[in-house]
Amino acid sequence: MTYTQRPSIATAGRRRVLGRIAAGCAALAAPALWAVTPAKPIPVEVWKDPNCGCCKDWVVHMEANGFAVTVHDTGNNAVRARLGLPQRLGSCHTALVAGYLLEGHVPAADVHRLLAQKPRALGLAVPGMPVGSPGMDGPEYRGRKDPYDVLLVTRNLMNSDVATSVFTSYRG
Repeated sequence: MTYTQRPSIATAGRRRVLGRIAAGCAALAAPALWAVTPAKPIPVEVWKDPNCGCCKDWVVHMEANGFAVTVHDTGNNAVRARLGLPQRLGSCHTALVAGYLLEGHVPAADVHRLLAQKPRALGLAVPGMPVGSPGMDGPEYRGRKDPYDVLLVTRNLMNSDVATSVFTSYRG
């Protein structure tokens, strides 16, 4: 004859209480899990040279940071001029996001900040191609980071030119 020990009433009660606590915790956590749905990617349209590797790297940076990028490999000089950005603020690619112009290697964090703040502006520009900026930060640069500014570009009301102010500074 085999003897099986039955759990005591106290042990059974503890198990019931712990089971209820676990169920309660799961019920409280479930709405929080549903609320953590990924945000819809923000559409960005980019004009670049078809052979530019740093532009492709910038597109990858933007996609990794919540943007859905459509690329036009047609160059960017014509679209930059059409959007009213002077050549002196130019870079290797031009983009549009939510009505704002993005010129060059603008970090995604600055684009998110621009979209949150919604300033009256033409957009953001990183003139030239500073090493260490997104897309210009690959292994071939061996960790080098040159200082650069992201410029907020606004229309100058006095004439047809634009004005700039520093939106964000990056210093190595």
